[in-house]
Amino acid sequence: MDGNSYLFKGVTLMVTHYNRSGSLERLLYAFEKLNCRFEDIVVSDDGSKEEHIENLRKVQSAVPFRLIRSEVNKGLGNNLNKGQAAVQTPYTLYVQEDFIPTEKFPPRFKDALSFMDSDPGIDIVRFYAYSSYPYLKYYNSGFYKMLIKPWYANYRKIYYYSDHPHLRRSSFNEKFGPYPEGLKGDRTEYRMCLNFIQRKGRGLFYGKYNELFVQDNSDEPSTMKRKSWTTSKKPLISVVRNFYRQIRYNFDILFNKGSHQE
Repeated sequence: MDGNSYLFKGVTLMVTHYNRSGSLERLLYAFEKLNCRFEDIVVSDDGSKEEHIENLRKVQSAVPFRLIRSEVNKGLGNNLNKGQAAVQTPYTLYVQEDFIPTEKFPPRFKDALSFMDSDPGIDIVRFYAYSSYPYLKYYNSGFYKMLIKPWYANYRKIYYYSDHPHLRRSSFNEKFGPYPEGLKGDRTEYRMCLNFIQRKGRGLFYGKYNELFVQDNSDEPSTMKRKSWTTSKKPLISVVRNFYRQIRYNFDILFNKGSHQE
């Protein structure tokens, strides 16, 4: 790590949290170690157990942030919506609590901010993914424009939007609608993917997609559960699953059904 200090004015770090206060503490201290400062930090909690709230209060005394609470668990959509509603700056850096920024993040984030400042048509800049977005065109400084057309055959085009770490304009929900509430986490993200595509969102994708953040939930496992068929690596199931997704995703993009569940 170099000795640079970064103050990102106009940016709120927004973190969604649920019963993983140790991971949240690790994330906030990681930004501190990288000398990253934001104009504001919002932690949106989804009805965590009291022991986690107590730990958050302790962390708060060392790294000040605004804690936006829900007394009961209302799901990912509600947690995202109330967190975003609390943001008062033009830009939001959204990160889930189980991610850790690397030393390469600060200068690239500075680049991302400059891109959004200079091009008001950019809605989102993505910093992490499990795999590369399938349709890209080089933009600048290691970032690529994400492309999407109806005839593109790779079903992964649906992930034009992702809940993984990204920078977005804080007016995001005004343009693309609030996150649907009362759904499982994967369906919530999927519905926002549809909205982002159908409302003509534009975004950038960092080419070295696992270089700026590391995901680690080994100590505090994710609370999200998935059906076994969605992650099975058996060849026949994989072929059937991919065919199903290709048909269903394109149908949902055209007709805005958004009822798919992974």
